[in-house]
Amino acid sequence: MREFTFDSVIEFFQKTLQDLPDSRTGKNTTYTIVDAALAAFSIFFTQNPSFLAFQKLMQQNKGKNNAQSLFGVQNIPSDNQIRNLLDPISPTYLFPIFSYIFHGLNDMGYLDSYRSYNGNLLLALDGVQYFSSTSIHCENCNKKEHRNGTTTYSHSVITPVIVAPGNNNVIPLQPEFITPQDGHKKQDCENAAAKRWIRQYSQEYSQFGFTILGDDLYCKQPLCELMLDQNFDFILVCKPDSHKTLYQWIEGLDSNDINTHIVKRWTGKQQEIDTYRFVNNVPLKDGDDALHVNWCELTTTLATGQIIYKNAFATNFEIHKESVEQIVTNGRARWKVENENNNVLKNRGYHLEHNFGHGKKHLSSLLATFNLLAFLFHTLLNNVDKKYKLLRDSLPARKTFFDDIRALTRYLYFDNWEALLDFMIRGLELESPDTS
Repeated sequence: MREFTFDSVIEFFQKTLQDLPDSRTGKNTTYTIVDAALAAFSIFFTQNPSFLAFQKLMQQNKGKNNAQSLFGVQNIPSDNQIRNLLDPISPTYLFPIFSYIFHGLNDMGYLDSYRSYNGNLLLALDGVQYFSSTSIHCENCNKKEHRNGTTTYSHSVITPVIVAPGNNNVIPLQPEFITPQDGHKKQDCENAAAKRWIRQYSQEYSQFGFTILGDDLYCKQPLCELMLDQNFDFILVCKPDSHKTLYQWIEGLDSNDINTHIVKRWTGKQQEIDTYRFVNNVPLKDGDDALHVNWCELTTTLATGQIIYKNAFATNFEIHKESVEQIVTNGRARWKVENENNNVLKNRGYHLEHNFGHGKKHLSSLLATFNLLAFLFHTLLNNVDKKYKLLRDSLPARKTFFDDIRALTRYLYFDNWEALLDFMIRGLELESPDTS
């Protein structure tokens, strides 16, 4: 069975980078593509923009450095050299790492705790913009032309993550970049990117039992049919404004045909009343070819009658009183892709929206993928590496952990990650966990 540790994950990462293409034809190959990729990743992993500069100085003073010992960088390139070397490389070369970690976690049984209704894993899809400019752009930018003659260039990506209700840890899978497609005149969009992701990865993931979660944008018949064709289940937000036929059909039903389930809860401060309504076999759109789905709605009120939450979902799962609560709970878990993934990437040290370098071709999306991988590695290690988890749990905040990493690797040399973690554990006078 595969075991994940700091060093084993970095080792597989290094092996994957050996397949990166090198388009250089001259003899100026002082720095390898692998060194450039590892150097870039080290910045995102340590969340330290100055990491490489500090390691160059350490090399000069001590004849060794942590970029080499911790990440395997043999020769540290400059920032501009890194950007120039990596710009031609598609981020898809890094995607096998997402698969490696997913299958490893599944083999370990770790994903069992993520399984929910019908024994499925919940996969939340959502698009996030990570770059926007009116001047900087590349051939893979999306363009929006304004009436005043200006143009906004942007990059966005779909970030699929495995989520579970009550679990703050999300597990990212391969992203899908929203970018101009060969042979298409129209601008790419989130819906089209979602279709590409489903087609490309259904063979790999559908066998494990996946329920796709998404907002109202995903609750369209072509996308729902594609999910079913590719053996995915779905629970998707379903709003009245964009599904008029479905809601007209429900409004035309006799009240006895709409099932109701009421649950009263005491939160410790006040009583809240959850009213579930659900109907099976309703048309998603107008027309004889309409896909029929199952619909449910949750309205939460206070004892005074004040509504504090209301939302509705469409699903392919048959709904009954015994299942409606869990189906709605699963549907609501889609917010985790925004709260525990996108917002973390923007605001918790990853700085996803910062322009680390744009390039002319793939650099922007490649660096964004390094950032996603850094987040995945941190999440993975916090759950499966005992020493890493001990330190993260013992320190008052995640920021403190990375502040310590930055300071220690600036002044001290470590032979490997194990040595660094052991140093921190001794310094905090913690009992080292048994890793035998």
